[in-house]
Amino acid sequence: MSDSHGVDPRAHSDPRNVYPSDEEFYRGDRPRDAALPEDRPRGGGTSHRGRLFTVVLIAFIALVVIVWFLAFP
Repeated sequence: MSDSHGVDPRAHSDPRNVYPSDEEFYRGDRPRDAALPEDRPRGGGTSHRGRLFTVVLIAFIALVVIVWFLAFP
C-alpha cells in the first residue's frame, strides 16, 4: 500500500473505486447559474438609524437620572 490514499493497488481497476472530482461532486446539486445575489450588500447602502436611536435613548435615560438626583437630593 504505497499509495498516499491507502487504496490497495490491486483494487485500482475496480469500478467501485471511481469517484467524482471535487468540482463534479459539488456541481451535482447546483443549478447551472449558481451565482446568487449577495444577501448582505456592503458599502453605502446601509442605514445607521438604529445606532443613533440607541445613543439618543441612553442620553435620555442619563438625563432623567441626573434630573432625578438634582430634584430629589
